[in-house]
Amino acid sequence: MSAREEILGRIRTALTDRPVPPPVARDYRAAGTVPADAEQLVDRLVDYRATVHRCGPDETALRLKEILDARGISRIVVPDGFPTAWLPAVTVVDEPASIETLDEVGAVLTTCALAIAETGTIVLDAGPGQGPRALTLVPDYHLCVVRADQVRAIVPDAVAELDPRAPLTWISGPSATSDIELRRVEGVHGPRTLDVLIVG
Repeated sequence: MSAREEILGRIRTALTDRPVPPPVARDYRAAGTVPADAEQLVDRLVDYRATVHRCGPDETALRLKEILDARGISRIVVPDGFPTAWLPAVTVVDEPASIETLDEVGAVLTTCALAIAETGTIVLDAGPGQGPRALTLVPDYHLCVVRADQVRAIVPDAVAELDPRAPLTWISGPSATSDIELRRVEGVHGPRTLDVLIVG
């Protein structure tokens, strides 16, 4: 018997009276099992340093104008398919916009595909009113409109509805990262400032 076989034999002998561990109970939640909670979405977004606003469906354009005025923004890029009734009274730069234009204007107004309350995430899928991915990654400021009926409770709810072939962008607050000394740096990989208007 070699030394290796002897060591393995001792290990097997030592493990013979080992108790069998109980099975691990996993609480997996399937889509549709948790009710959507807009208040939880607001809490998460605020926790991620986004600024959240609210309004009724008939005052969306006016509220968007107030938000932009408060930020000192008078010119904004708006993607194709954004609801005309919601357009604020500011200078609108139509899409498609070049990277140079996006950088120069520095502000974008979009809708979203849906939002996830538990994670405070807004999902864009390049659908109407959302534009291509660069539209929400290049400008320094992003104002996103989320209808209350677009809020989903958990990630499985969102995944069940999204098209996996679409270019999905998942946004959880303003762009932020930390360096090796854990100093937070914002605006490195996307907008430094995120405003969210929840309608309804």
